[in-house]
Amino acid sequence: MSLPLALLGGLSPARFMQRHWQKKPLLVRQAIPGVQPPLDRRALFDLAAQPQVESRLIVHGPKGWSLKSGPLQRRALPPLKQPHWTLLVQGVDLHLPAAHELLQRFRFVPDARLDDLMVSWASPGGGVGPHFDSYDVFLLQVSGQRRWRIGRQKDLSLQLDVPLKILAHFQPEEEFVLEPGDMLYLPPRWAHDGEAVGEDCMTCSIGFRAPQRGGLAAELLQRMADEVDDTVLYRDPHQPATATPAAMPAGLLDFAQEGLQRLLADRHGLACALGEVMTEPKPSTWFDEPAGDWQPGAVCLDRRTRMMYDDRHVFINGESFRAGGADARLMRELADQRRLPAVRVQRASEDARALMQDWFEAGWLHLESP
Repeated sequence: MSLPLALLGGLSPARFMQRHWQKKPLLVRQAIPGVQPPLDRRALFDLAAQPQVESRLIVHGPKGWSLKSGPLQRRALPPLKQPHWTLLVQGVDLHLPAAHELLQRFRFVPDARLDDLMVSWASPGGGVGPHFDSYDVFLLQVSGQRRWRIGRQKDLSLQLDVPLKILAHFQPEEEFVLEPGDMLYLPPRWAHDGEAVGEDCMTCSIGFRAPQRGGLAAELLQRMADEVDDTVLYRDPHQPATATPAAMPAGLLDFAQEGLQRLLADRHGLACALGEVMTEPKPSTWFDEPAGDWQPGAVCLDRRTRMMYDDRHVFINGESFRAGGADARLMRELADQRRLPAVRVQRASEDARALMQDWFEAGWLHLESP
């Protein structure tokens, strides 16, 4: 964490997080020298046509902006020579090993915050208009050129009657043209506008999750409530006769509040629910059946697998397991490194190997070739 990285312009991950993360932008020339796109244009178009892939087509024409959501067949896309259109394909790391490997370069940020890798391809002049994101993003140019204009926007009002969240009064402060290998980091709420310069402009956006507090709380409460075994029924033996039957009984409010307080007082249940929510695969995610039989050898996590841990638990793809001692250290190593050498697997306890076999059979984990 203290060694300088070309990816961060010579800053160490520790220094980058102190100076820039959620604070100020960073432009890095040749963050990845000689970078190669994780897929070519044709493969990206093919991916956008698949029903389980999230994709969007954005066109800026004489009549204004238009937005169309995928799946998008090739015939639904404009001609390559037509200017001012962009194809966005979300979650490319879930489908291509090269995109997954590129995303791994950014794991100096906790996995709980790392979201996905989006690829955009734009014809000359293509973009999505001036806007701001509510999350951190790294914008890596992998082919062609893109001009970025950025600014600390105070007026966040949006254009009316537009299918995109485009700023009405964008005021850029800086401008950069990114070449292949260049990268721009932007904290949340920094306004930016990217426009393709010339042909074959492809950009990889490394995005991060920023859970909304109310939404996260609701999801945690629902998950905890599903697990709780509380069958106590409301009783009101001292309820008097009432002339205002529509009035809510105060005792019922107290009863409900006590139920919520009991849930929140369960720190163990809350920790499990949080780990399960943060590792839950996206709805469109699926896992392939294993090609062979299980044997204790070197293993690696599937690129679609989300695995995390805390002091007492291991979480994987929406499930939680209590772990301690040597088994906990083994599982934490697997989560951090996303692989284990054969010697570590073979020395694992019988319970740990049985668990890894279950994950192998579910397609969450694979045997590595010697």
